[in-house]
Amino acid sequence: MRIFCWALVPLLLLTSACATTRPTPARQDILQVLTSQTAAWNRGDVAGFMQGYWASDSLVFIGQKGLTYGWQPTLDNYRRSYPNAEAMGQLTFSNLRVEPLSATAAHVVGRWHLARPAVGDVGGHFLLVFRKVNGRWVIVADHSS
Repeated sequence: MRIFCWALVPLLLLTSACATTRPTPARQDILQVLTSQTAAWNRGDVAGFMQGYWASDSLVFIGQKGLTYGWQPTLDNYRRSYPNAEAMGQLTFSNLRVEPLSATAAHVVGRWHLARPAVGDVGGHFLLVFRKVNGRWVIVADHSS
């Protein structure tokens, strides 16, 4: 009986590992937010890019210049930092890891890259905290470096 139980352990571990990587509606919805943000950014639409963020004074963005609270100040910072299409470049996200935390919370870890031939490429890593607010997945906290 002990041998039989020990033989089941690898099977149970494999099953639980597969369950964490299965596409779920939450993962799909969150990836769609990131896809929409990428499309908006790449057409030079910063306001459209911001639609992925929580339109609240409680939104927090953590970047190289410190903390920014609120949707409007975050939009203003993006517009200052990326005043035109040349500065914005073309955005790609990679190495995305979407981790649902509950039915209404998740985080995403990944890499961002801006291809900007005229002014030089930039990129880094990020941790996004998503919450489901009024039926929509939105970014409530963004730590990008």
